[in-house]
Parts: sequence; C-alpha cells; structure tokens
Amino acid sequence: MSKSKTSPAQGRGALKLKPAAYYLSLSKPSVYRVVARGLLKPNRATRHLLFSVAELDRFLREG
Repeated sequence: MSKSKTSPAQGRGALKLKPAAYYLSLSKPSVYRVVARGLLKPNRATRHLLFSVAELDRFLREG
C-alpha cells in the first residue's frame, strides 16, 4: 500500500504562517509581503497569523 502525500490544509479550516506558506508555495517573508499589500487577509483574532483555507484558495484563484 502506498502512502499519498497529504496537503497541510487537508481537514483544517485555518493554517498558521508556515503551513500557509507551504500551501501557497511561497516563502514566509513573501507571505508577509502579500499580507502587507492587502492581497491576503489573515485572521488576527489570536497572536498568530491564521489564514482560512478559503482565503488561501481565493488568493490562488485571483493571483
């Protein structure tokens, strides 16, 4: 039986910075730049940046 590679977003509603960067195929500094430009909106309810998978997918679609 072979193991398939799973996405860090599989089964999750929100991702922290590092998994979100991996999901977007960007570096962490690049994600910070995208957020600073207002192209990606994190949830700032906690002290960590959290990104909803829906928001990440929207960013990927709209580029």
